[in-house]
Amino acid sequence: MRKLIIGNKAYSSWSLRGWLAMKQSGLPFEEAVVPLYDQDWEKRRRGDEFAPSSGKVPVLWDGDDVVWDSLAIIEHLNDQTGNRLFWPDDPAARAMARSMAAEMHSSFPALRSKHPMNIRQTFAPKQPDADVVAELQRVMELWAQARARYGGAGAFLFGAFGAADIMFAPVVTRIITYSLPVARFAPAYMQAVIAHPFMQDWIAGAQEEDWVIERYEQPASQ
Repeated sequence: MRKLIIGNKAYSSWSLRGWLAMKQSGLPFEEAVVPLYDQDWEKRRRGDEFAPSSGKVPVLWDGDDVVWDSLAIIEHLNDQTGNRLFWPDDPAARAMARSMAAEMHSSFPALRSKHPMNIRQTFAPKQPDADVVAELQRVMELWAQARARYGGAGAFLFGAFGAADIMFAPVVTRIITYSLPVARFAPAYMQAVIAHPFMQDWIAGAQEEDWVIERYEQPASQ
């Protein structure tokens, strides 16, 4: 049986990616939510289940095998589902989707640090810092290229919901939470992501959580 260990649904962006990947796979799994940064966090993260990831979430235990890091989880599940649910079939589209997912995985530090995920909040618009604006512009460029070249009649970056959308889903939530500026085409895509049944299930779970991390409850870090 697969067991996916994730952090708070309200705040944990990497957990969201791993969880969406599990849902997209259609494979059965047990979900274990652990509260980040509570009084038992340091002790908990030193336990055997977290040892492979050095205390980071998400962690997927697939029987005796363990996979951590959300992009690795996507690839692991892609292998298990016949390479048909996560990446586009067209080789050029697949190459672009993988490049975008990898860039999202390794880039955008200002957006991450200054606008942490808080899926339960919506703050009033506030002019973001210049480095955040530059990163948002790059996100808009990537989205626009994917939609124009490979979106077709579908609502998502490469038509059907897939790995690229999974990797950018927390960015969508950040833009909404902090009322960040986007290109004119972007709200339609963002709405498609938020309205996806998997996202709606995640948001409902976040709303039911009692845990609050105060440093993530501020309008923005300057």
